Amino acid sequence: MTAMMLDESEASDLELIGLAQRGDRAAFGALVERHYDFVHRVAWRWCGRKADAEDVAQEVCARLGRAIRDYRGGAGFTTWLYTLTLNAVRDMLRKSARETAKAEAFFREPRGSGGEAGTEERTEALWSSVRRLPGKQRDAVLLVYGEGLSHAAAADAMGCAETTVSWHIHEAKKRLKLMMRSAGEV
Repeated sequence: MTAMMLDESEASDLELIGLAQRGDRAAFGALVERHYDFVHRVAWRWCGRKADAEDVAQEVCARLGRAIRDYRGGAGFTTWLYTLTLNAVRDMLRKSARETAKAEAFFREPRGSGGEAGTEERTEALWSSVRRLPGKQRDAVLLVYGEGLSHAAAADAMGCAETTVSWHIHEAKKRLKLMMRSAGEV
């Protein structure tokens, strides 16, 4: 008989992880349900498209089933999920040259002018530009500005030093200014 006598809604992540690592499907399901929206939101920030974010979230759930046994608790579970999600996004982007071409084509389209619509288009143009940054710069910007993480938390998720995250953000800002100027957005 499984040790899943405890109420899944009251169980901590560590309790659910321990049970899932021992093969408890109900505990694994509760863990996925608890964190699915988080994974989807992170994936959407990186991908910029709902369909891609859904694909990535599903892929992360599948990977989580295989990887849960490797979780050792050194970092927080959500930090570990960030890493798992980022890796799934990177894999999807590498496999999807066509999607990259679409994003580049979107970036070159002329932008409208006007009040609120102009602001939304400007914001989307900025996030589109962020998605075109080199990998580490993009990751740092999305973790700090998109997800609201501190530089230290972003460093944990990226597996690097906090000063490295700061440097990536500094370089990304310089690059984004140039990209936005060339697109006539600044």
